[in-house]
Amino acid sequence: MKKVLALVLAALMLLCVVSCGKKDDPSKKSEGVMTYAEFAAAAVDSKVTIETYVQAKQSWWDNKGTIYTQDADGGYFLYEMAMSQEDYDKLVPGTKIKVTGTKAEWSGEVEITDATFEIENGSYIPKAIDVTALFGTDDLAKKMNMFVAVKGATVAAKKNADGADVAFLYKWDGSGQQGDDIYFDVEIGGKTYSFTVESYLCGKDTDVYKAVEALKVGDKIDIEGFLYWYEGPQPHVTSVAAAK
Repeated sequence: MKKVLALVLAALMLLCVVSCGKKDDPSKKSEGVMTYAEFAAAAVDSKVTIETYVQAKQSWWDNKGTIYTQDADGGYFLYEMAMSQEDYDKLVPGTKIKVTGTKAEWSGEVEITDATFEIENGSYIPKAIDVTALFGTDDLAKKMNMFVAVKGATVAAKKNADGADVAFLYKWDGSGQQGDDIYFDVEIGGKTYSFTVESYLCGKDTDVYKAVEALKVGDKIDIEGFLYWYEGPQPHVTSVAAAK
């Protein structure tokens, strides 16, 4: 009897591995849903319908959530999408959602606004895409809102209110304090770019916030984050470590 029970349990476990282990195809779209290429080609202010996967959540208030999402081909920044706190809590990383809203653009950042969503079956969490070589090229914008990596960047100096060189500022102009967004500059391929630790996404108690506070001008670092755009690339950073 014990042997039979063991065989039954083994069979059930195998069935679970086979069925539960199936991975969703993030490039496959349902009928009536845009591919990323179709979304990218759509006009600003046009209605769009996409299927995408939650990667991180920035914030929720007033029944609106701001979400970083991605499929196999591109990233989608969902700005203040209508949802309850209960629904916001359901959107854990990997969750597949179908979104209908309006394609919008603000200071170069392409996003989806006035959106609604429904949760679908499926899960997908991609690895960070190395975009180091794309900085300074037009191809970088094609990776907008995706989860990306930058390798071997050099921390460049920023000027504080006293004119001294520092590795970072609280708020873009240095007028903030600990707990606000952190801005720091890095040199990639001979040019300088601004990166941000968005405090709603990664607050002062997170590892990345503390890591940026510990940076020194000249440090060589590897960075991961979401390729947000503001008058050019300004990634929202989720990880900083000494360059390997």
